[in-house]
This record gives sequence, structure tokens and C-alpha cells, in this order.
Amino acid sequence: MTDVPTFRYHPDPVATGEVITSDDPCRCCGRRQGFIYTGPVYSAEEVVEELCLWCIADGSAATLFEAEFTDVVNVPDDVPQPILTEVLTRTPGFSSWQQERWMFHCADAAAYLGKVGYEDLLTVPEALEMLREENAPFPWSDEQREAYLRTLTPTGEATAYLFRCLHCGTHLTYADHA
Repeated sequence: MTDVPTFRYHPDPVATGEVITSDDPCRCCGRRQGFIYTGPVYSAEEVVEELCLWCIADGSAATLFEAEFTDVVNVPDDVPQPILTEVLTRTPGFSSWQQERWMFHCADAAAYLGKVGYEDLLTVPEALEMLREENAPFPWSDEQREAYLRTLTPTGEATAYLFRCLHCGTHLTYADHA
């Protein structure tokens, strides 16, 4: 087995749980690389836990299956198309309770760091504030809003997804509402 490929926009897909160790062969290249991607694959053909990181990194899995590994919505106009292509077709995605969405900052995609809960967010105040702002339109009192935020856990139905800007280091997040 060779070194695991690196992904600019998903720096540690093993730690985030989107990749598992496995001796199963990759459906794209047929090799047993020791890791299998478990995240989403958007393709006409069903591909579930059958791709290695190497075939995602080089784009061959996306080409063979006409697949994307995440969904992007509300992309800022200043994000170049090659960045979107890299996120969609050469970066492991992540699973969420509701529709996942990639975060963008400084005219680039941000790096996905993983699922986090309230306790984790206490160490990244700008991300916690971002969630407060995201929930501001809801007809909740401040106490209800904070009570909701305290229910966030990395493994629960109410989960936050943490990203970091690769240029300025700002942490970004959004949460699934259970």
C-alpha cells in the first residue's frame, strides 16, 4: 500500500469517518488499497462503499461513474470553476442528516474538518457565532436558540459541520436541524 492521497478540501477523511480501513477491492481500479470511501456518491449507477481514495483523488472514479461526491449550493460568484470541479469530483464528500453543503470563504472552498457538537464549538467561537446567526430568523427566544445549540453532538441528529478557510483560517459551520 502506498501513502494515502491528500485532499486539499478534506484533509483527513479517515478521521472524519468518511473513509474506513478495508481489504475490499476498489470497484474502479480493482486494487485493494486498505481504505474504502463510505461517503456519498451521486451517480446514475449505485456505488456504495466501493471506491478507494486514489481513484477519487485522480478523478478516475468520477469519470468512470459520472459521479460527484458532494453537492454544492449557493456558491459565491468569486469561486472559480476548477475549484468547484475539484470539490465535486476529486474530493471525498461527507454524510449529513439532511442535505450536506460545502462552505466557501476567500474565493475558495473551505476545508471540511468534520462533525462537531456544542462542546467542540466552544473552542471555535466564530463558528458558534455563525450558528447563532444562522438560527436568528427562527421564531425562537435567545434561551431556545442556546438550548438548541447545546443539543448539538458529533454523533446526534442535531449535528454541526465544521470547515476552515484555507487562506485566512476562519472557521465556518452550519448545523442540521433535527
